[in-house]
Amino acid sequence: MSSGESSAVVADAPAPRSLVQRVRTGLRQSAAFLVVGVVGFLVDAGTYNMLVFNLGAWGGEGLMYDLPLPAKIIAIAVATVVTYFGNKWWTFSHKQSGSPLREYLMYAVINVIAIGLQLGCLGFSRYILDLSSPLADNISGTLVGQIVAVVFRYWAYDKFVFTGEPGSETTKRATGVAD
Repeated sequence: MSSGESSAVVADAPAPRSLVQRVRTGLRQSAAFLVVGVVGFLVDAGTYNMLVFNLGAWGGEGLMYDLPLPAKIIAIAVATVVTYFGNKWWTFSHKQSGSPLREYLMYAVINVIAIGLQLGCLGFSRYILDLSSPLADNISGTLVGQIVAVVFRYWAYDKFVFTGEPGSETTKRATGVAD
């Protein structure tokens, strides 16, 4: 390669971002992920409580009162659809993906693993500790299960799902530079 070719390659390389820019981007991405997660949490909790406890009628029996694990799977599936679009279009919008099918399949795989983590928390509470009240289910399956799953999802989405290279326009939006 001649010296002229090497300078052209260097000119096309993105400029390294400062520590402040990287921290700002990380904070923005984390905050967006948490907002999307809160929406997902509300969808998950609302769907589960509607199916198992007739949503708000604490102590009442919903359609799936005797089937808490399948009800949790349904609740998580509904919340997963909501959070996929929130994460794709907002949290990780600065990463352009070359393959939406691969991205969606990886998202589904990560969420199946996360569902297992949440079900493990609910199942431990229900079947090991023998706790079956609405409060116990919501603490174990929804609160503790969500916390464990959210930490796993954030790491896995960034590492395995939304892996595309940052685009110039979306990178500006993600770092807060764009108007």
